[in-house]
Amino acid sequence: MEPLRDDDPKEIGGFALVCRIGSGGMGQVFLGESAAGYQAAVKVIKPSVLDEDTRARFLSEVESLRTVYGPFVAAFVGADADADQPWLAVEYVPGPDLRTLVAGQGPLRLAETASLGALLAEGLGTVHEAGLLHRDLKPQNILLSPYGPKVIDFGLAVLAERRTTLTAIGFVVGSVLCMPPEQARGEQRLDRSADVYALGAVLLFAATGHYPYEGSTWQAVALKIEDPTAPPDLTDAPPELVPLITDMLALDPDARPALPEVTERLVRVIRGQGLTALQAKRRLVGLTPEISVPQLSAPAPEPPGGAGAPAYTPAVIDQAAFEDDEQAGPTPSAGAGQQSAGPDPDGDDPDDGAFAHRELTPSPRESPPRTRGGVADVRPAAPLRIAERIRAGYAREARF
Repeated sequence: MEPLRDDDPKEIGGFALVCRIGSGGMGQVFLGESAAGYQAAVKVIKPSVLDEDTRARFLSEVESLRTVYGPFVAAFVGADADADQPWLAVEYVPGPDLRTLVAGQGPLRLAETASLGALLAEGLGTVHEAGLLHRDLKPQNILLSPYGPKVIDFGLAVLAERRTTLTAIGFVVGSVLCMPPEQARGEQRLDRSADVYALGAVLLFAATGHYPYEGSTWQAVALKIEDPTAPPDLTDAPPELVPLITDMLALDPDARPALPEVTERLVRVIRGQGLTALQAKRRLVGLTPEISVPQLSAPAPEPPGGAGAPAYTPAVIDQAAFEDDEQAGPTPSAGAGQQSAGPDPDGDDPDDGAFAHRELTPSPRESPPRTRGGVADVRPAAPLRIAERIRAGYAREARF
């Protein structure tokens, strides 16, 4: 993953873009995050890829993708072929693609390879049941998640085909390393057997680290694929897989096995290793390294309500502190012994206005307010104290 560049969009289709995931001939892929926090892989397609006719075809393709569901297919999230920057969003899978995994860890063992093939065959089956073909199955389009492999980018190869047809030779530029002969010849009417061939090439790569046909240029590879006298290179392929891969790479599309047969034969290989299909899948999943997924930065917290208001001062408004003073009796002040005896200034006479006046205009000789724990203890004015005594007395006598 790479950070966003200065000229990258910051938002596409309601997704805030977090970083770059990768790029290809069709455009740039970003990690996007919805307003609710759902992460998706957002592919921004180059406008040059989509003319008016191809935009309509793209729209038709993505409408079909909405119907594709399955545990081994990255879920469709959304798309807009009419946008200035056409985009397609699918489920983000936090795992490496098969090519990256094999390059870093080496070819898979037999049981893991067989499990990968069986799971991918089931995943492609859901695509075919929706009336679609993948057309561009390759190690880069197979992501390894903590739950198993996920197929991505099905339906988009048709756009590349329409854009990159080579009229001089009559075939299509695509992932030629996994391309069946009929697709290499430029035939437009492909069927499910084309994906079976590509899956066979993927299995060979997973088990050996190389493809059925390789060469210094894509033209050299394409010529080998079409040559009936050039058998695929199965060097280092496990003997248990050679018969099946050979059948899947047959030049004649009708000679290739259907996907249910591919699954059945691969499960048979797994059982030959003394494992169940689930145990083999767990081994495959165990190869997936943990990936730290970037996310948007958290916004600064908003200040709580009432921010900026004066701090709470218990000595000024804490009634409990005042009631403690009431129970202790009147507080003597400087010169209290010189006061003439008379009615208690804290008596119950609510009309003792003279005393209220004296409280509101204290004598200069009075000492500063007492402190509690270093906080000034300011006594309320007489009317407030009287009202509080009446309230407290009523509360003591109330029956509820």
